[in-house]
Amino acid sequence: MNLNPFSLQNKLILITGASSGIGRQCAVACSGMGATLVLFGRNSERLNETLNLTGNPGNHMVVSVDLMEYDTVKDAVKNIVIQKGRVDGLINCAGISTTLPLNAVSPDKMEHFFRTNVIGGINLTNQVVRISNFSEIGGSVVFISSVMGVAGENGKSLYSMTKGALIAAVRSMAIELAKRNIRVNAISPGVVETPMSKNAIYSRDEESLNRITSLHPLGLGQPEDVANAAVYLLSDASKWITGTNLIVDGGYLAR
Repeated sequence: MNLNPFSLQNKLILITGASSGIGRQCAVACSGMGATLVLFGRNSERLNETLNLTGNPGNHMVVSVDLMEYDTVKDAVKNIVIQKGRVDGLINCAGISTTLPLNAVSPDKMEHFFRTNVIGGINLTNQVVRISNFSEIGGSVVFISSVMGVAGENGKSLYSMTKGALIAAVRSMAIELAKRNIRVNAISPGVVETPMSKNAIYSRDEESLNRITSLHPLGLGQPEDVANAAVYLLSDASKWITGTNLIVDGGYLAR
């Protein structure tokens, strides 16, 4: 009998964006807590790198798929259930970021960002939580949002509108799926040191990076800070938490 409420033993967890950054660290953390994983990403080589970091690669599965190919995603979920059984949890990590002034934001850019950051993850969730695909006893869905979904910043209108949409959607999904004991929550990180953040505009010169760092009283985050929060929301330790947005930001919003 497992008395650790944070354990993910005997749980099948899907993780998108698992080829790098927060998604990769979520895979490592979930595997360490005993989960069986299905890792989603577009780059199979980098997915296999993540697989080898889990410490138990033979127990897991990688699926190279573009979340924008909706029919392919539907078939991939069906195939996972056939091979691995019903899903217990999902972490939606896949996403993109940018810093653009409002006058550079076009309808095409908005459509691209919404498809990538919102529609892809919610469509996958819709497929995963279908009665035939999800655990009969319930489980947990986690969306990686951002503090930019609730706070303003120069040049972040495009990114913020997509992350704010996720936070809003989480609340309604949580209400709708509660009758099946499926919990839905978001995590909103501040700036985390990942390959994505290292390519951001603010990382290109020391002055800008120091300014961003100063906005986080505890300093910039590490991928494990977010991954540990995701483990908590997937585990039975959070069994009475749904429809919330867990802030993991090193004090950014406390200013």
